[in-house]
Amino acid sequence: MFDGIINWVTDLMTTLGAPGAGLAIALENLFPPLPSEVFLPLAGFTASRGGMSLLAAIIWTTAGSVVGAVALYYLGALLGRDRTRAIAAKLPLVKVSDLDRTEAWFAKHGVKAVFFGRMIPIFRSLVSVPAGVERMRLGVFLLFTALGSLIWNTVFVLAGYFLGENWTLVETYAGFLSKAVLAVVAVAVIAFVVSRVRRRSRQRV
Repeated sequence: MFDGIINWVTDLMTTLGAPGAGLAIALENLFPPLPSEVFLPLAGFTASRGGMSLLAAIIWTTAGSVVGAVALYYLGALLGRDRTRAIAAKLPLVKVSDLDRTEAWFAKHGVKAVFFGRMIPIFRSLVSVPAGVERMRLGVFLLFTALGSLIWNTVFVLAGYFLGENWTLVETYAGFLSKAVLAVVAVAVIAFVVSRVRRRSRQRV
């Protein structure tokens, strides 16, 4: 499956050049399991072989990141605060007050969340949804999404460009980062569930 994805992206870049790399990254934003940590170095490697210019690779992949993020932003806006609260109220172990605290946090730190979130695996895509739910100003969202994406994409495209045939090393080390993020998320979820179960147990007593 992984080889199939690589072959598909390679064909896309061969056929369309830099716009193909942008399309791949836009799809990666919409479907987080698709690995930008692979697509971006591959775009850099393709640029090193003359398949596209290095600048075009960075510009088009950043444009693809913004397009994918905007689609998820509008998904969050379509979902809206009322629907989000209704869903939260039906979830076990989740209180609407938890959502209120999350909204307050995002209202205060939303810009930083969007900017730095673009450089964190998994959250790169997910952070766009609460931005839409909270109706962050679109201009602000676009600006900090573009800046964060530009930094992330440039690092990985340049890595693939300079590593050449060894571009796959980038995915190997980036994979450790992704696993670390997943581990932190898993620990946080477990801690939340345990604390909420204990609180309910004390209330029953």
